[in-house]
Amino acid sequence: MAGKVLIIDDEESIRFSLRGILEDEGLDVVDAENAEDGLELLKTENPDILFLDIWLPGMDGLEALEILGRDYAHIPVVMISGHGNIETAVKALKNGAFDFIEKPLSLEKVEAASRNALEVARLKQENRELRSRIDGDRTTRLTGESPAIDHLRQVIERVAPTDAWVLITGENGTGKEIVARSVHSQSMRADKPMVAVNCAAIPEELIESELFGHEKGAFTGAETAQVGKFELAHKGTLFLDEIGDMSLKTQAKILRILQEQSFERVGGRKTIKVDARVIAATNKDLAEEIKVGNFREDLYYRLKVFPLEVPPLRERAEDVPLLIRAFMDKIARQHGFKPLAFDDDAMQCLTTYRWPGNVRELKNFVERMFIMYAGDTVNAERLPPEICPVRTQAAEGEQPPIPNGPEFERGPVDFKQARADFEARFLESKLREFGGNVSQLAKAVGMERSSLYRKLKTYEIQAE
Repeated sequence: MAGKVLIIDDEESIRFSLRGILEDEGLDVVDAENAEDGLELLKTENPDILFLDIWLPGMDGLEALEILGRDYAHIPVVMISGHGNIETAVKALKNGAFDFIEKPLSLEKVEAASRNALEVARLKQENRELRSRIDGDRTTRLTGESPAIDHLRQVIERVAPTDAWVLITGENGTGKEIVARSVHSQSMRADKPMVAVNCAAIPEELIESELFGHEKGAFTGAETAQVGKFELAHKGTLFLDEIGDMSLKTQAKILRILQEQSFERVGGRKTIKVDARVIAATNKDLAEEIKVGNFREDLYYRLKVFPLEVPPLRERAEDVPLLIRAFMDKIARQHGFKPLAFDDDAMQCLTTYRWPGNVRELKNFVERMFIMYAGDTVNAERLPPEICPVRTQAAEGEQPPIPNGPEFERGPVDFKQARADFEARFLESKLREFGGNVSQLAKAVGMERSSLYRKLKTYEIQAE
């Protein structure tokens, strides 16, 4: 057998006997002499099974069992008592106990109870992992068929099975967390947790406690010990979102922990070793942040083992209809809304809009349309004017310009191809204007240089 056991019993001789039997079976054992201390241990230990005495000083075993059933339902509890009777045993089992054995303890009964409880714990863990994977499939799938998304998928497939640390960059709302979860779900650590930390959302004075945990009494208000995010991510993945918003003081502490993979809780002296893969994400240009003194260069290169850039939605406009359908299906299913549809004119506006808020803005827009027009078809006139300027022009009695000329008469047969042709001609013309200098072109058209290179490669346009 393998696993960890927590024993809660006020008799030292019982704890000693149980420890001997269980350690002989290959199990790790921790113990406490009362329920209060045992419940405190559960905040720092993660036992697979628990042996709990019924008659205890202070809080008795049945009271403790009620708390365990509420807060630690995944741990099988074996009740033990020297004063057991049928009524007590039935009450304990009704309250959620896995098994009940009487003192004096029988070697065979202890071994059998341990073996059976560990098997149940294993099955529960497998069930949780299966549910996690099923739920993960719904939240880690990258939606889109554009060259940019296809390329991103291919890169993720290459890096995910390794243990390389990943730095994800991209504008707000592009889906950096989905990319992180995609990397984790395809990694060798997929059966372990991915623990996410929003570095921008945690107050400076609490970030150390949040990341590293704290001991009871470490500071005012620390009434109990708390496990930190690093410790929770042991054997799994730690996702540090908005890493660029950390203070320099916290960056220094993070760097030390990342290098040593060990730390002490706030107010503690015990060194805790962790094995966690780190994925970081930011919407900031960290190279620029280093130049102005807002980010540590050594931390930047420690995190940037494998960089991943998530393209903005304006660079993969062909994915907009697919994303809209995915969001419509999800929202309709979650809220029971009637189906919603967009006509061709509306979809054309949605595809040509630049979506400065990226995928997040698109998702919020679809939800708003459901609230207003569920069960109906949305045309261009119903779209907000910032998304479809044609609506404003029509309202003012203006006739929007209609492209004409021989190139359109014999040109592409669908809007998607027309946009691609225009984009290629536009970039080729602008590149000539800047003498083939991609950096100047990227600045002029407001694109990341790496994204522009991908576009030029897609359209087979030669650059410097």
